[in-house]
Amino acid sequence: MTSPRPALVITVLASCGLAVSLMQTLVVPLLPQFPQLLSASPGTVAWLVTATLVAAAVCAPVMGRLGDMYGKRRILLAGLGIVTAGSVLGAVAPNVGVLIAARALQGVAMGVIALGISVMRDVLPPERVGSGIALMSSSLGIGGAVGLPLTGIVAQQASWRWLFVGAAVLGAVQFVLVLLVVRESPLRSGGRFDLLGALGLSAALVCLLLAISKGNEWGWGSALVLGLLGTAAVVFALWVAWELRLRRPLVDLRVSARPSVLWTNVASIAVGFGMFASFLVTTQILQAPRATGYGFGMSLVAAGVALLPIGGAMTIFSPVSARVSRRRGARTTLVLGATILALGNVLMATLPGSLPLIVAACTTTAIGAALAYSAIPLLIMDSVPRAETAAANSLNTLMRMLGTSSCSSFVAAIATGLTTTVAGRLLPAAGAYTVIYLAAAAAAALGATIAALTPRAAVAASLRVAAEPSTAQAA
Repeated sequence: MTSPRPALVITVLASCGLAVSLMQTLVVPLLPQFPQLLSASPGTVAWLVTATLVAAAVCAPVMGRLGDMYGKRRILLAGLGIVTAGSVLGAVAPNVGVLIAARALQGVAMGVIALGISVMRDVLPPERVGSGIALMSSSLGIGGAVGLPLTGIVAQQASWRWLFVGAAVLGAVQFVLVLLVVRESPLRSGGRFDLLGALGLSAALVCLLLAISKGNEWGWGSALVLGLLGTAAVVFALWVAWELRLRRPLVDLRVSARPSVLWTNVASIAVGFGMFASFLVTTQILQAPRATGYGFGMSLVAAGVALLPIGGAMTIFSPVSARVSRRRGARTTLVLGATILALGNVLMATLPGSLPLIVAACTTTAIGAALAYSAIPLLIMDSVPRAETAAANSLNTLMRMLGTSSCSSFVAAIATGLTTTVAGRLLPAAGAYTVIYLAAAAAAALGATIAALTPRAAVAASLRVAAEPSTAQAA
């Protein structure tokens, strides 16, 4: 049964994705200040980001499977409830340990985006699915672009606890809106929840993401990091063997092994890497002293405001992505978006000497990311059974996160390896940012190549489903 208010449903679900994505950047402006504010070491404070990342990766596929089994709206509400509770806990946290736990609870809600996309497919009229999914998918990037200046302003004008108060209010409002506006999807996959599979995947992801996110701090050749990577490989192998034995696994690996699904997920990792570099380092360039030869000496808030066009571009080009997918197929949109993303990163690698050129280059990357991110869920859903869309989208969300977390570690390694001293401060050299942007461009180009080489059989479904709106209108 389709919703009688599709525009309202799209608005509410997309705003949920936006709210959840804001949680990812909530503490970023304050990371340099938290050691003093919380009387904690920089290594401990770094867990405010790591805990969110690991919790999000672990819970996204679990929430997707639970949504397919017991109702996507129901699990979506549970996710929003968890992020609200985590935000309340963060607002009253007496010490850094409790605050880390609160950040982990906020990370649990990353599965909301994949669930929202799947709800749209089930309850929206066919002619509105493409545009709704495009906006929901892009909300992750939009939230990241808007979140930095907003949190920077609050952090400069008030206590950091107000960031969590605002997040709690936002989460509660979204919970009520979903409860009142969004209908439950009638589709269920049934079966029993694969608890052992969930525990195995969680253990493997925790080991892998801890090694990736903390490798620079602990040392890539250290026994701890190598042990985590080895453990992750062994547990993943055992988990695959277990999942292949089950009739109703946590993740249907046979479906995930289809070329259209497998290669889209691989391309998602590359696109995630290519997109995240701009979010991570462009503000650093704008805030770097002019004496570096590449910096602009701007404050955090001014840098965030200067980059607001990124969020605007992603909002505008999300519906454009839907129209391109409807006419040419989602694979064409992904190839186009990843190519534009690569171009934007190449432009940034030249380290433009004027602010308008910086904004233009970053906006180019944002346009590419909007097109690519909006097309990816369409390719995934064209290739999996309708009753498994939440689990498949959640797995794809995990692939994007692997790309962004790998990018974060790469940026940290390059920025600390290629440095220069300015007025007694050790800062990344200009060459470091050139290497980072060129690597991001190469990753985006790889994503475009993979998408272009996806077997034609996968594209046929994409074109057919993308054409549904035209068919519906003609009828």
